[in-house]
Amino acid sequence: MADDFRSMIHVDRIIHEPARLIIVAILYAVESADFLYLLRETGLTKGNLSSHLARLEDAGYVDIEKTFHGKVPRTICRLTDSGRAAFDDYRQRLRRAIDTMPEEGYAEAE
Repeated sequence: MADDFRSMIHVDRIIHEPARLIIVAILYAVESADFLYLLRETGLTKGNLSSHLARLEDAGYVDIEKTFHGKVPRTICRLTDSGRAAFDDYRQRLRRAIDTMPEEGYAEAE
């Protein structure tokens, strides 16, 4: 059981931050999403969302494409292959740790 908990030490800190976690979770479920959709779904401010997307892009987890729809700027975000793999790993580590927890919420420490 201790090894499963210790694996939590190695969770991806970039994804683990709550705002980035929700962004990655949303992008994991869709092919791509525009900035306004992410803004609405996450409840973040424009500045916060931009900052977190930049951090995810710097890590290579998100690809950001800036285009125009007519004269209106449009920002499209999608999870990269490495972002998808990192999120899969993150989920597996959490699942292993949760699955090893006792049902009653505590166990005798030895």
